[in-house]
Amino acid sequence: MEKALLIPIDSDMIVAVLHGSEQVAETGVLLVVGGPQTRVGSHRQFVLLARSLASQGIPVLRFDYRGMGDSTGDQHDFEQIDSDIRVAIERFFEESPQMKKVVIWGLCDAASAALFYAHQDERVQGLVLLNPWARSEAGAAKAYLKHYYLQRITSGDFWKKVLGGQFKPGQSLSSLFEMLKKGMGLSSSDAVTVNAEAQVGEIDEGRVVSDASKGALEKAQPFIERMRDGFEQFQHPVLLIISGNDLTASEFLDCVASDRRWRKLLKRKQVIRKTLEVADHTFSKRQWRDQVADWTADWVLKLK
Repeated sequence: MEKALLIPIDSDMIVAVLHGSEQVAETGVLLVVGGPQTRVGSHRQFVLLARSLASQGIPVLRFDYRGMGDSTGDQHDFEQIDSDIRVAIERFFEESPQMKKVVIWGLCDAASAALFYAHQDERVQGLVLLNPWARSEAGAAKAYLKHYYLQRITSGDFWKKVLGGQFKPGQSLSSLFEMLKKGMGLSSSDAVTVNAEAQVGEIDEGRVVSDASKGALEKAQPFIERMRDGFEQFQHPVLLIISGNDLTASEFLDCVASDRRWRKLLKRKQVIRKTLEVADHTFSKRQWRDQVADWTADWVLKLK
């Protein structure tokens, strides 16, 4: 039971596909796409996930946000799609009158976008977050040092190259030192924080802060802080799925490990964490993709 939809937003149109079910379901899944991708997903991941969930009585809506895939308008990034998510949810409920709540499912920066949005909409009663995007220049450098260089110097292949004269120390050491500088230096995220604090001081002068100013300040926050703030304000169940062989997932976990507030969030009783140790970023093998679908369906069907 698949139905193509056109959803108006301002002067543009969002293209979506609704996967319905003959069974009466109170919880639906809104599949938000990470960019730059379309509603089909890498190796048709989102199509297959939606069909798997619908076959178990869970309606799904997947869509291209503005500027992506078949949707019209200027291209938006993951920090600019609150309105797209909102109109998609509204249409989802119109098309599925039996639904009482919705879960947002997002991979990579779509997981980040879900955290920005979810606490603002009482209809969102759950989140499925896969390998959330939490990249900063310093964070990426630290993750690369930890998860690439460390593995490299402890591998047998590396030492075979050294002993065989194939190792190029100049080029490799230059790359390593560059990573060390980025990892130890002021990250772009820190720079934005300083800028945001300066704006707060300017706007707070005279004790007058308008709603528009508050919104501007919120957007000036480093996006990782906004993710964390959104997570703190969201009081409903969360399923966190992590790939064990993915730099993006490693960066997110390193971010969590270095921040007390993040660590506290992941220890909440309503947060369930699953890890596929050998999976890559997009769960590209069939067994990984099927495991993600099974975890998602089982979790959604148990939501109260």
